[in-house]
Amino acid sequence: MIDIRLIRTNPELVKENIKKKFQDEKLGLVDEVTEMDTRLREIKAEADGLRSQRNVTSKQIGALLSAGNKPEADAAKASVAGIGQRLTELSREEADLSKSIREKMLVIPNIIDPTVPIGRDESENVEVGRYGEPYEPPFEVPYHVDIMEALDGIELESARSTSGSGFYYLKGGVARLHSAILAYARDFMIDRGFTYYIPPFMIRGNVVTGVMSFAEMENMMYKIEGEDLYLIGTSEHSMIGKFIDTIIDKASLPQALTSYSPCFRKEVGAHGIEERGIYRIHQFEKQEMVVVCEPEDSPAWFEKLYTCTVEFFRTLDIPVRALECCSGDLADLKVKSIDVEAWSPRQKKYFEVGSCSNLGEAQARRLGIRVKGEGQNYFAHTLNNTVVAPPRMLIAFLENNLNEDSTVRIPQPLRMYMGGKAALTK
Repeated sequence: MIDIRLIRTNPELVKENIKKKFQDEKLGLVDEVTEMDTRLREIKAEADGLRSQRNVTSKQIGALLSAGNKPEADAAKASVAGIGQRLTELSREEADLSKSIREKMLVIPNIIDPTVPIGRDESENVEVGRYGEPYEPPFEVPYHVDIMEALDGIELESARSTSGSGFYYLKGGVARLHSAILAYARDFMIDRGFTYYIPPFMIRGNVVTGVMSFAEMENMMYKIEGEDLYLIGTSEHSMIGKFIDTIIDKASLPQALTSYSPCFRKEVGAHGIEERGIYRIHQFEKQEMVVVCEPEDSPAWFEKLYTCTVEFFRTLDIPVRALECCSGDLADLKVKSIDVEAWSPRQKKYFEVGSCSNLGEAQARRLGIRVKGEGQNYFAHTLNNTVVAPPRMLIAFLENNLNEDSTVRIPQPLRMYMGGKAALTK
């Protein structure tokens, strides 16, 4: 959510930003908010004047009664009662207007960073770097489910019986590999100075609307029936949410956190969950990075966060590339975003395994996360990035470390989590 003062002072900049995101249908919101904000300030000015008038008149009532001037005292009482009635009306109008303004402001996109490439959709995202040589083995790489089944490491049919499409059972060595990757990711981030968290896996509605847009909320979140609780789609939701309505001491910034959680996603608009694979699913686990920092430090943290993901994948011998999201592919809360994509030897192309985002003060403004300043408090900046989400990462890992005999090589960093094994076999 942007600052209302920006709409007051520079509405054309806000409109130009909307155009850069190819969301012209939202242009009218700027004028609507401007008009409602003007009326809101008129209401507040009138209410302040009436309160001052009421205070003066109330003090006069006692003096008039003491002087025996009952008719004028009664008139003054009637005036105070009339002011009270008008203040009630203004208060009701002020509450309605404030609610409407907030609802519209939540839909207006955040101001993107000047360096963001302008484009309509993901096809116009810009590659910013490749790390590691794409690997093409001298044998055909099977589909990832076939690799898992050859290792007796996955059950899909039984998961469909218990839960439906978009679920799976991992077993044996593949299940252990899944857990090993998460454990290694945890320690990888702790070694880089991040504080490890296991957060709540359910959050309240006001936290959900604080960390994401309404469109994302509808497409992603599962709501607990009869309660003001939602299953998290990523631990970023509860990790940013933990700072709601807080004033943070400058000395405690930056806060660099890494968190583990299961993640639950409806995947609305996915055009049907793939029956056989585990690329797009309703439930998975993830290691996340979250940073709360000073506004001037967020660009440097953005670079550091996505670099951590690149380094993590490279330690496991997986080639990756970084793509900067263009304006049209950028979620409304984001200032800047880079996707990390892993190489698929089977498909001979890269696919997304993580996303790094700088949200500026958008989440902090929605959730009331402030920094205690010397003169005036101000909003912090928040960032998040995926360290690793094993379902997709597992696909990249298996394809890039597959041997011709259907065994899977275990890179050195993972072996301590795999009981010293150098290869995964059936």
